[in-house]
Amino acid sequence: MSVSLRPYDRATDADGLYDCKLAFERGLGENTGGDEKATAYEGKLTDAYRERWLAWVDRCVADDPRCVTVAVDENGDSADENGGSADGSDGVVVGYVFVLPERLAMIWDAAVINELYVAPGHRGTGVADDLMTAAVDLAGDQTLPLDRIVLDVDPKNGRARAFYDRYGFEPWGEMVARPLGDN
Repeated sequence: MSVSLRPYDRATDADGLYDCKLAFERGLGENTGGDEKATAYEGKLTDAYRERWLAWVDRCVADDPRCVTVAVDENGDSADENGGSADGSDGVVVGYVFVLPERLAMIWDAAVINELYVAPGHRGTGVADDLMTAAVDLAGDQTLPLDRIVLDVDPKNGRARAFYDRYGFEPWGEMVARPLGDN
């Protein structure tokens, strides 16, 4: 397995990145909230959502090409067993980290890791560590109101929590949510 990191390139990475995004979303739905959450997450994953999400990625990458870093298995290990996707001769996208661009830092007054995902077949190989290093390096280059990097993680996702704990992430408030349209 030969995995390298590089900035996302829509021409070669869009399908692979989105395949990883699908696996990320489905994993959140299936593993952290029961049938209702799984159904809600699956329901949003339409073709229109794909186009809208990839357009948002493009806008963020236009601000800073390092906002989305992909991990690519140059040997092209099977996408079926790893959760990534091949986009041709450039290898298989097996993970990514998405850091919001600096212009969005005011959302949390800090750098924001929007998503970090590694395909199951590449977990435990150091790919997530390399992606986290890329995220922290990018955050360190941003001018931020608070000298912090934040992310949200489902408390039921023990593996992710343990990973973030290793990098010194600590609880910092609590995110709460409610459906729109409820009175």
